[in-house]
Amino acid sequence: DPAVVFKYIQAALATGQTKEVERIVRDNDHYDAEKVKNYLKEASLPDQLPLIIVCDRFDYVHDLVLYLYSNGMNKYIEVYVQQVNSSRLPQVVGALLDVDCDEHVVKSLIASTPAQFSIGSLVEEIEKRNRLKILHRWLEAKASEGSQDPGVYNALAKIYIDSNYEPEKFLSSNRLYDPRAIGAYSEKRDPGLAYLAYSHGQCDDELLRLTSDNSMFKQQSRYLIKRRDLGLWGKALTGDGQQPVNQSHRRQLIDQIVSYGLPEADDPEEVSVCVKAFMAANLPQELIELLERIILEDTPFSKNNNLQNLLILTAVRVEPTRVADYIERLSNYDAPDIAEICINNGLHEEAFNIFKRFGVNTEAIGVLIDHVGSLDRAYEYAERCDQAEVWSRLGRAQLEGLRIKDSIDSYVRADDPSNYVEVIDVASHAGKFDDLVRFLLMARKKVREPA
Repeated sequence: DPAVVFKYIQAALATGQTKEVERIVRDNDHYDAEKVKNYLKEASLPDQLPLIIVCDRFDYVHDLVLYLYSNGMNKYIEVYVQQVNSSRLPQVVGALLDVDCDEHVVKSLIASTPAQFSIGSLVEEIEKRNRLKILHRWLEAKASEGSQDPGVYNALAKIYIDSNYEPEKFLSSNRLYDPRAIGAYSEKRDPGLAYLAYSHGQCDDELLRLTSDNSMFKQQSRYLIKRRDLGLWGKALTGDGQQPVNQSHRRQLIDQIVSYGLPEADDPEEVSVCVKAFMAANLPQELIELLERIILEDTPFSKNNNLQNLLILTAVRVEPTRVADYIERLSNYDAPDIAEICINNGLHEEAFNIFKRFGVNTEAIGVLIDHVGSLDRAYEYAERCDQAEVWSRLGRAQLEGLRIKDSIDSYVRADDPSNYVEVIDVASHAGKFDDLVRFLLMARKKVREPA
């Protein structure tokens, strides 16, 4: 019965049995805490421990501190946090700040209290009251002692940010603060510091949002390149399933990647992942911009075989008018394969120029014959390179086109009688015996009929 317990407390106090009161309020669960608290305050006890116990058990900490402080009983505040319950220090400090207690008193209390309280909670209580700087020296001492508590470093980060005390250095070098919490704290104060925190902790979603909202696309491009994460690239270039990408933001990001981000890269893996991301996002025009920047200009990747191949092949697909320029300016692509792809895509002149440039003359004249369909150009090309294999290829084509004299001229210049059966048959039927004689005289030196 709460009433009986209350009467017992009154009787104990009346007879001076303070220890018994302490025992009852500590161990008994059947009294009205509010009523007992008020009674003990009115009783003006010489020893405030019973009141401290009641307020601690039933969470009247703020009320307790106000009472003790207003009545000049600061020593009992120390008793409370140093001997009864150190974990209540954050609430006690908050209450003291509410009554405008001298900062030196607060600092002394914090320094003398056993470290059995939550630093994070202490910081939270003080931060609510915009008085975080009073912890500056104490926090630095904790850091010097080797504390691993994130609360210490979160608070230091906030102090350095608000006081502009080399925050960039701290955010870049410290590994113990919570980057997500400090990033959020910094966003409205200084987006650049928020970027440092988010990038430090690889808080990808927060960083993409921050840099997009604040038009920090240069920083976003650098982060994406260094991060080398295709999934993150996908979010930046195409959005996610819930929200499509902002087209204006994407354009600005691509401009920064092309202009600054990728040209600064020196790691092949960074370039590779970036290129794969553009391909996965189906951005061929933008991919061409990107590849032109790192291949056509002087970069560590200008001579990269795979990138040169990719640039030409992408142009074949979406910008065929650029292919001719690329095959002239570049030199380290897979010429035969690229030429075949050009042929299959109707870019016959480009294929011819590739074969011609790399000295694959038989294939080059083959393009003129089979795809361009110009024996006159083929003849001019044969005259220019003057190789037996080229003349032979031309001779066969001329024979198939019934240009018999020209064909025999080509075979003679090639010194090639290998197709004599067909030459004899076609020339005989056409009555071109004078030309046939010239061919046979050449062939006689090379071929003997079987006995």
